[in-house]
Formats: sequence, structure tokens, C-alpha cells
Amino acid sequence: MNDRKCLQCYEQLRGRADQKFCNDQCRSAYNNLQYLETSNVVKTINRILKKNYSILLTLNAMGKTIVKKSELEQKGYRFDYYTHSISARKSNLNYFCYDQGYREQDSNKLVLVHSNLGEELTQLRN
Repeated sequence: MNDRKCLQCYEQLRGRADQKFCNDQCRSAYNNLQYLETSNVVKTINRILKKNYSILLTLNAMGKTIVKKSELEQKGYRFDYYTHSISARKSNLNYFCYDQGYREQDSNKLVLVHSNLGEELTQLRN
């Protein structure tokens, strides 16, 4: 008995044993839905990271700046989203959003820092 059904519309399948969809429209609709779900998550996270990066870049034009944590919060910075972290001297962690980052100086102040990612990226490509 043939109990294979289309993954999109659940119609009975006729034809090849490895067939998953009854036609191209069902295949396309199914794959678009799959892509949309994962794509929205990535788009949302990328939007947050880009905003964080923009805030750090604007405030850290000189390369190393001290700011109040509340200043970043007021601009909409999301501290729970960053691309990577690096241990610095004295066991401090630097949190980076691409090449712009920060580390806590005390409970209220942050030191904004810049990292040269160009060399690291060149090594990764090779």
C-alpha cells in the first residue's frame, strides 16, 4: 500500500519512490517556509549586532574611550549580543562586536576599545 504523502499539501504521492512533493509549487512553498523561519532569526540577530557595532563605532571614534554604561544603554546597546570575547590583562574580558569592543573599568564605566581584525581575517582566508 502506498502511504507516501506530499510534505506540503499531504496529497497522496504517485511516481518515484524517493519523491517528497506532488509538484514544483509544493516543493517551492515548503522550502520557502523552511528558509523563512531560519532566515528571520539570523536577520534579527544581525540587526542587533549591526546596531551595537554602530553605537560602539560612533562613541569610540578615537580608538580608546571611557563612557558610562548607561550611555550605551540609552542608545539601545544590547549587552547580551556580541560576536566574540577576548581575555585581557588582569582577567578582564573584552567583549567585541566585530572590531569594536568594550571592557568594564568599574561598575559604571566602560573602556571602549578597537581591535585590528584585518590580520586575523587574512589568516582565516588562507
